[in-house]
Amino acid sequence: MTKRIQAKNKICRRLGVNLWGRTKSPLARRDYAPGQHGQKRRKMSDYALQLAAKQKLKKYYANMTEKQFRRVYEEASSLRGDTAENLIGLLERRLDIAIFRLNIVPSIFAARQFINHGHLTVNGRRVNIPSYRLSEGDEIQVRERSREMPMVLESMQQPERDIPEYYSFEPKAMKATFARVPKFADVPYPVQMEPNLVIEYYSR
Repeated sequence: MTKRIQAKNKICRRLGVNLWGRTKSPLARRDYAPGQHGQKRRKMSDYALQLAAKQKLKKYYANMTEKQFRRVYEEASSLRGDTAENLIGLLERRLDIAIFRLNIVPSIFAARQFINHGHLTVNGRRVNIPSYRLSEGDEIQVRERSREMPMVLESMQQPERDIPEYYSFEPKAMKATFARVPKFADVPYPVQMEPNLVIEYYSR
């Protein structure tokens, strides 16, 4: 097992959830946190609950750094409307999460690598930045020479997730349109997310 897989497994066990909804979850074997004291159950304070909610949401999006995640929060809080809804909307506009949602790759970690290697175009132009922010109506497509990659073919033939309705997807052309920015209730998280607690954490 590689260090990278071990790290992802530890994240799931530390948070106590199958964070990305994968069929091969480490929690199936050990449903407690890693480390010497992992099996001890502790009562959590309000701060601890807020911190756990923030960590869960941040790590779901390919383990973003704290600086990146806080920047998104600050932008969400500066927009009109509900800050929690704004936060989810900004996160879901990331290109790496779009590729993950479309089942083009098996995991969000693979999505980041796939984009970094230049396998995608947005509106006909190659984009290699995973955090690239989509706008409504943007067209995403896998480059022709990349469509026969074993990882892509396997992921699309054996999808683990349903494609959300805020995407219009053409499987044969491996092309999708980002139809609209989703609301929190529209996002198919495999575990319960609590963005309101994340807002409380940063608003202390």
